[in-house]
Amino acid sequence: MRGLKLRLFVTATTILTQSLFSNVALAQDSAATQSEEEQATTGIEDIVVTATRREARLQQVPVAVTALGGDALQSADVSTVRTLTQLVPGFVGSRNMGVFQPVVRGVGSTGISIGDEPNIATYIDGVYQPESAANWIDLVEVERVEVLRGPQGTTFGRNATGGLINVITPDPSFDFRGKASLRVGRMRREAGDYDARLYVTGPISEKAAIDLSGLFRKNDGYIDDLVRGGTLGDQRVIDLRSKVLFKPADNFKVVLTGEFFDQQSTTNSPQPVDGNTAGRRFPGVILPTGPWQASLTEVPMLNLRRWTFALHTKLELGAVNLETTSGFLNLRWTQNTDSDASNLRLGNFLAIFNAESGSQEIKLSSSNPGPFQWLVGGYFYQFGGSSFLQPWTAANPTLPLAGPTLEPHLGGRSFAGFADATYEATPGLFVNLGGRYTTEKREFSQTANGTLVVNDVDKTFNKFNYKVGLRYEISNTTNVYASWSTAFKSGVYNMASTRSVPVEPEEIKAAEFGIKSDPLNWLRVNLATYYYDYKNLQLQSKDSLGAGYILQNAANAEIYGGELELTVAPTRDLKLRGALAYTYARYKDFTAAQGFLPQTDGGNTVVTLDASGNVMTRAPKWSGNVGFDWGHDLGGGRLSINGNLSFSSRLYYDFANNFSQGAYTLSNMSIGWTPESEKWKVSLWATNLTNEKVFQTMRPGALSTDGFYEQPRKIGATVEVRF
Repeated sequence: MRGLKLRLFVTATTILTQSLFSNVALAQDSAATQSEEEQATTGIEDIVVTATRREARLQQVPVAVTALGGDALQSADVSTVRTLTQLVPGFVGSRNMGVFQPVVRGVGSTGISIGDEPNIATYIDGVYQPESAANWIDLVEVERVEVLRGPQGTTFGRNATGGLINVITPDPSFDFRGKASLRVGRMRREAGDYDARLYVTGPISEKAAIDLSGLFRKNDGYIDDLVRGGTLGDQRVIDLRSKVLFKPADNFKVVLTGEFFDQQSTTNSPQPVDGNTAGRRFPGVILPTGPWQASLTEVPMLNLRRWTFALHTKLELGAVNLETTSGFLNLRWTQNTDSDASNLRLGNFLAIFNAESGSQEIKLSSSNPGPFQWLVGGYFYQFGGSSFLQPWTAANPTLPLAGPTLEPHLGGRSFAGFADATYEATPGLFVNLGGRYTTEKREFSQTANGTLVVNDVDKTFNKFNYKVGLRYEISNTTNVYASWSTAFKSGVYNMASTRSVPVEPEEIKAAEFGIKSDPLNWLRVNLATYYYDYKNLQLQSKDSLGAGYILQNAANAEIYGGELELTVAPTRDLKLRGALAYTYARYKDFTAAQGFLPQTDGGNTVVTLDASGNVMTRAPKWSGNVGFDWGHDLGGGRLSINGNLSFSSRLYYDFANNFSQGAYTLSNMSIGWTPESEKWKVSLWATNLTNEKVFQTMRPGALSTDGFYEQPRKIGATVEVRF
């Protein structure tokens, strides 16, 4: 059956390719007849990306990647990595409490503890960001963001079975410049939203430059507190980041980066979905009757403090470049969350996480143009952390909460060597081969109620991953590519468990075919199709006892689909964009899935069920976005209007497909004016324009099925000054 589906996949893409080729040829003939004057007034910018660990034009990279510059992110009102959902096809910016859980093409992690890294890897300026809780990245001053869809198991390697988010910030400049912005908005119940940002850069000597970015973001609570009155859902964020550039010679540079991030919030304020909480069984329960309401025993807490440092060096040695990248992370994360989502004391989860990690990469790559391009490198990663966990429950509200107090300790290290080479076999035909060998050791110990129950167990995982690819340059404006690649995520221990055996590594094998074309200088068409064979999925769900979590392997899954991206810029004043993604994602042979069946009096019955054939969680069949940027010279300046709409079909949040968010759309819009000097800009904007009620996550468990809504409609104004 798998072979038949793969043959159908290849046949369909071949037919589609032949059709596209004929249309591309006609379009290119038409483009050749355009006048120089017409071409000067249109055009789509050429983006340089580092998706293959070397700089290359976006349209020549044989990878499905969406690259977004700072202006594109700002016009679509994408200010954090999670909201990339609004621009990237096949991407779901999911969360669980304070944990960022991105999903690409149906592949995404459900882990919430330290040491259980997401399988959509996040990099900032080449430095791996391992902890899901720490990846709430605010985009203050960004050169571009690249979202790579599909396994990246060779050149990037670590835990990138589903894809990768690559954030690139500008290096400090030897020319003094800066900008500052103030953004003020309002949500429901007159809840305020405030955002102040500053970026400044300039020289500190003839050989050194520095930059500084600062962010203060605060929103008042927009979730009605039905127990104490007032509101919940408030958040305060401070983010300070600086880079120092040393350039002692033309062929050598050193960049040192430091960042401090601090968050205090009550955004972990869930409400029961459709009133499904065990609290309904008892008198005195208070149930929400609409969105953005919560009835919780205590005021929740979700606080995070993160320190990061990075050091990057680059030495140009004529025919080769030598680069090193070092990274360090220190994280403290505290959360206190109601597990039954009611005002009655039935369940509570207190968690305090501490983690440190460091990484070191060295890479040698070719730099001269020619038919043979290559790179080789080595990577080392080490991590350690501890937690204090209290997943406590009570049989009824008259009894005190009780349960285990767990104090797990995790540690480990990973070594990898990798190589990648591309050879132009004949004019226009490029062959790519890549490989990576990883050996990774995980260590675990567990104390329960003060007693050591797991004493320093460890396990080592070894894996070789590879990639084989072809790219054919049909013309200067059209490329077609195909690849076969593999990737893996090592086995991990469950911090909320006393098991001394980790789950097995998850592995993926992927076939991908794509075409990238600029048939006209005002039109860009990119298409990617893929087929995944996905084994030993690592999946986390609520424990049958109520407040804790279990981690298990699903046998395997089958995923296939495709994405189409269009960009149209018919005039200097107008740019249109659109993307559509189709994803078929099903579990296979998942006979021991953790299932939750709603009870008539609230809560869920926990069962073991066969989820084989069910839709994978957080994998909508259809999703996409459309947007526009329009500008017009007016009144000694330029008027701009921007709009963006993203949509998704139904998303399931459990293995049995009992709990889901229905199809929805989210829309943003802004209107702004900039004088000819471009020294300042003022704009009015609105997010979630139609005030859609959309769950950004659901969490089925024994005590409840609860969830969090996306923020309601927000309207405001922004003033930005450049100097």
